[in-house]
Amino acid sequence: MFDNKVLLITGGTGSFGNAVLNRFLNTDIKEIRIFSRDEKKQDDMRNQLNNPKLKFYIGDVRDYNSIEKAVHGVDYIFHAAALKQVPSCEFFPIEATKTNVFGTQNVIDAAVANKVSRVICLSTDKAAYPINAMGISKALMEKVAIAASRNIVNGETTVCLTRYGNVMASRGSVIPLFLKQIKAGIPITITDPYMTRFLMSLEEAVELVLFAFEHGNQGDLFVNKAPAGTINDLAIALKELCNADNEIKIIGTRHGEKLYETLCTREEMQKAEDMGEFYRIPADNRSLNYAQYFSEGETNLSKIEDYHSHNTEQLGVEGMKALLSKQPYIQREVFGDTNAVKYNL
Repeated sequence: MFDNKVLLITGGTGSFGNAVLNRFLNTDIKEIRIFSRDEKKQDDMRNQLNNPKLKFYIGDVRDYNSIEKAVHGVDYIFHAAALKQVPSCEFFPIEATKTNVFGTQNVIDAAVANKVSRVICLSTDKAAYPINAMGISKALMEKVAIAASRNIVNGETTVCLTRYGNVMASRGSVIPLFLKQIKAGIPITITDPYMTRFLMSLEEAVELVLFAFEHGNQGDLFVNKAPAGTINDLAIALKELCNADNEIKIIGTRHGEKLYETLCTREEMQKAEDMGEFYRIPADNRSLNYAQYFSEGETNLSKIEDYHSHNTEQLGVEGMKALLSKQPYIQREVFGDTNAVKYNL
């Protein structure tokens, strides 16, 4: 499906972009375009990979003209550019809105104008029942994408979304922080020992996007079924893998943090299609003529539970150790495997 095609990745120097490159760069894909603001990361990637299929575009999704120029001749877009650090978005919510909401609209508008075949927008579990600025901006991003998909008349561009939880060892995530603290011999700082988070690998994040790419209809949202665990168990698992005895220090929750994360709300679970490893949540395509739906409401909402990190499969310390041991980042940083895949985290 990607043979001889041109793929654009917004925010392409991030963890997700690196994982996509690892998956596709040595295939028959024609070209992969990396679109981002950071010339230093682009230069590092250019020198490290030195591949003629890889093209770099400096720009910002906030600026329609810069993204529109990068989209010329593109077949597919993976839209990963985002502000996604919860505390920084709490302090600068307007900046989160500019990138996550208006930036997404710019990407979709540019895609439609250039007849891009498919756009996959990456979202987060924090968009479900959002309580922080990052989650709220991502929830609105989802609404923007679904609304745009509803208004694409000619069908030349299909817009879909994916939503997933914490990606293990991705940039800014807790695992690199914990390992840094373990190696420094200082206390491992956790916010709340009972806090749970979904756990998935970068490779699984790419698989979710590819599944959405292959199976998505206009406005569909795809969610992968993922295990979860407590932050305390994660810290203990990393300590045991490293044969360390660091103290675990509880520091309290940060700005905008939840006790657990929701991947599918109960309202979404009501209409979700179980596709094995994934849920497909079709877009709500009712019109603005609300009156015709008043007598067609659902009656079983109270019997449905949302899908969150407290009620999914819980790994425990041993389960986390088994899962973590399979991750290239852990294989390299903990076990010293120099042959493990290296991502620019």
